[in-house]
Amino acid sequence: MPASSIRYVAIGDSFTEGVGDELPDGTVRGWADLVAQGWADAAGQPIEYANLAVRGKLIWPIVEQQLEPALALRPTHLSFNGGGNDMLRPRTTIVHVADAFSRVLRRCDEEGVRLILLSGANPSAHLPMSRLIQRRGDELSAAVVGRVEARDDVVRALNWPDAELSRAPYWSEDRLHMNERGHHRVAARVLTALGHTPPGEWWSLPERDVTTRLRGVAYYRTHVGPWVRRRLTGTSSGDGRLPKFGDWVAVAPTA
Repeated sequence: MPASSIRYVAIGDSFTEGVGDELPDGTVRGWADLVAQGWADAAGQPIEYANLAVRGKLIWPIVEQQLEPALALRPTHLSFNGGGNDMLRPRTTIVHVADAFSRVLRRCDEEGVRLILLSGANPSAHLPMSRLIQRRGDELSAAVVGRVEARDDVVRALNWPDAELSRAPYWSEDRLHMNERGHHRVAARVLTALGHTPPGEWWSLPERDVTTRLRGVAYYRTHVGPWVRRRLTGTSSGDGRLPKFGDWVAVAPTA
């Protein structure tokens, strides 16, 4: 496929939006933006890129609100990840989440779009309810991989099994979202899955100073408390938020 014909759209939640990889101006970047840039650099030509992901979304709202608008853009490639927010809700079944991946795959097949399938990184070691999150994440990862078994045309970038990416230096202060290091490592994995060679340093950027990380009561008050309040009030961190790239933007190769 000529490089100039690449049209890549990303759908998902905060993982794909890029939360945790904040730029100096307050905007978020994230692995999908990095993939778009790395893809253009590898191709040596501009690509078209859109990102419809919105933080806080459960998996079926992602599919119901983002999939069809993404396909209406007539992409050549679509990346999809979700289920991290569902996994924190014990009443949500793994089958309910995995069915969403099957829906996305079917619609991509119908529209002739190549699917880039990601599993999220594993934050369980640093979170409350770590054993529950680990178990449900293992189950979800296995279920999703099973849905694309024997589909060699599906690009797989599986981050959940990556033990290195699970280490604290790849995560932001809230312990739920990856930081710049984590997003670069995921981007390196996606580019590799696409058949390109990412910059070697993306696999492990220099570690940040983490001596100021919140711990104990301060962590729970700052990060866990607001999450619990949103669950109790039925609100989301993404309420009222628009996609950062709801239409195509041209990503040119780095000079």
